[in-house]
Amino acid sequence: MPKAVWNGSVIAESADTVMVEGNHYFPPSSITEEFFVPTQTNTVCHWKGTASYFTLEVGGEKNKDAAWSYPEPKEAAENIRGYYAFWKGVTVSE
Repeated sequence: MPKAVWNGSVIAESADTVMVEGNHYFPPSSITEEFFVPTQTNTVCHWKGTASYFTLEVGGEKNKDAAWSYPEPKEAAENIRGYYAFWKGVTVSE
């Protein structure tokens, strides 16, 4: 089962991830919400839409903008609406 780990803690785990462009997108129900702090960062993908970012706070450490989600994706990315993906040192393993 795919899981995302950062700073020694599992921040998301689910058998129902969606792979897009090499990234596992985890369903909202699979994340440990207490580790996620919304930021003001946004990026725009020409086919997915606007991504919103989150800083991960685990064990007193912060990883700025290490998670992102598409809360209102374009039609082509509707299958990842509200799902979360990771980078910046977050280890995703199966």
